[in-house]
Amino acid sequence: MTLIIGHRGARGLEPENTMRSFQKGLELGVDYIECDVHMTKDNHIILMHDHTVDRTTNGSGPVNSFTFDEIRRLDAGKGERIPTLQELLDLACGKVKLHIELKDEAATEPAVHLVEKNGMESEVFLTSGNTETLRRVKELNASIPTEHIFGEPPENAIERALSVEAKRVSCHISHLTSEFVQNAHENSIEVIAWPPNTVEEAEKAVECSVDLICTDRPDIVTKELLR
Repeated sequence: MTLIIGHRGARGLEPENTMRSFQKGLELGVDYIECDVHMTKDNHIILMHDHTVDRTTNGSGPVNSFTFDEIRRLDAGKGERIPTLQELLDLACGKVKLHIELKDEAATEPAVHLVEKNGMESEVFLTSGNTETLRRVKELNASIPTEHIFGEPPENAIERALSVEAKRVSCHISHLTSEFVQNAHENSIEVIAWPPNTVEEAEKAVECSVDLICTDRPDIVTKELLR
């Protein structure tokens, strides 16, 4: 069966990368929760997609210009506060696995160490669109599985993934082809389609034989639909 990843929790239903969104993903029965990590000015690892707080909060400015206390005072939607990676690890442990995207290169080592501290190496994928970031993950801890993100995969996408021992690759649904999936599978790499948010997009992903679907709408793209 194709597995479901809740993109930034359930970002089509709740404020993205918030505990409310992650909880909604859990309630809807996702197999994985995806999130994004950044570092604050005073080196706290927090969950946010963009390099600035402008789009998703009532604040303005680069994430790394805020101290942790300052960023916690922002409203991330519906009164939610920007969570820490530790808070998500606490929520997920024993309940759901995680895909943690290293949006901020400075977060690589802290993320690895936090996963180790919580003993969750087998419950987490660390992900990035940057080949060198994934190489650094493997240098720090070879036992943590990784995913290489591609929007539109270049011709050497699978070679790049293999070079850093990535177990999974992702491809934007608009660029997904059966040939790409077959090439990945021939190299023992699983494929994620992102972000199918409609029945039609999910059906395309399944027809291409992907292993996982990363969706904003786990209420639409359900396990029943993917059977």
